Amino acid sequence: MLQPSHDPAAYEAQLAPKLAQFKSDFAPFALPEPAVFRSAPLHYRQRAEFRMWHEGEDLHYAMFDPAAPKTPVLMETFPVAAESICTLMPRLKTALLARPELRRKIFQVNFLATLSGEMLVTLLYHRALDAAWEEAARALASELGILVIGRSLKQKIVLERDWLLEELQVQGRHLRYQQVEGSFSQPNAGINQQMLGWACEQAATLGGDLLELYCGNGNFTVALAPHFGRVLATEMSKSSVRAAHYNLEANGIDTVSMVRMASEEISDALARVRPFTRLKDVDLDSYRFSTLFLDPPRAGLDPATVALARGFEHILYISCNPQTLRDNVAELAATHRIAAAAVFDQFPWTHHLECGLLLTRR
Repeated sequence: MLQPSHDPAAYEAQLAPKLAQFKSDFAPFALPEPAVFRSAPLHYRQRAEFRMWHEGEDLHYAMFDPAAPKTPVLMETFPVAAESICTLMPRLKTALLARPELRRKIFQVNFLATLSGEMLVTLLYHRALDAAWEEAARALASELGILVIGRSLKQKIVLERDWLLEELQVQGRHLRYQQVEGSFSQPNAGINQQMLGWACEQAATLGGDLLELYCGNGNFTVALAPHFGRVLATEMSKSSVRAAHYNLEANGIDTVSMVRMASEEISDALARVRPFTRLKDVDLDSYRFSTLFLDPPRAGLDPATVALARGFEHILYISCNPQTLRDNVAELAATHRIAAAAVFDQFPWTHHLECGLLLTRR
């Protein structure tokens, strides 16, 4: 678990071993010198989740150390969270304490903030929520100028909307993204802008069409689309697909076709192993794919997707797990070399490191 405070002066010291490990892991593959993208040392997280710890009539934000999972670490602020979250935390606590209908049996609070200035707070309960809760929650939302959602077992009450509109700056472009409560979005918006910029820089001269797997809410799709003739993007999550369609329209992009398919399925479709009704309106033969873009889960690529990747001239790969990325690079080493590399310190003060590679056919 992250500690409640960190010394910005120690930022480079925490980054150095992660960078050294990355270089060591990929040295056998003739790794070029990676571009290094540093995070702000504090106030970088746009998402934060806390347990609410009850002590009599008082409430505390709490987290739990995996080494002592039954002992709460009480906190009044969380310096790695966005400044807007840190500012809201004491105000929200005071407002909850003043409203018994909101305080009773609350067990968790989730914050979702944006660089655009919007804030969504989800309150989670061990009880059913009723009209009295909703009335108190509407007063809370009005008082604090936030969006509020209430959740309990098999219950979700959305007072206004369950999404925020984020705004990012990438290579002089102003990009807008719908971020849905409960769905994945990049937690470090500053690093996300840098990842999008690096990916666009690599894509700028590749040409042709793009196949993107695991596209999520279209985070990279929106940024990359102008660098290719056409894009075919795949995603399995229904809420993410809906958000991706919204984001493409909000940014005026009409060169992307979205299909709700798993990576294994699109691999079968491109290999003509079997037809898919979900592709009935997509003419696969008309695409001239030059590049495969990947931003997979921590488990990396399955064997079918690795086999699919071997057929592409370029593979642009963003990974949240250097170990599975290394395994995939080893599987692709006979056909592809590393042409460019980058590391993104998405989660300072942890062992995690986001990384990116451009692989080019030998």
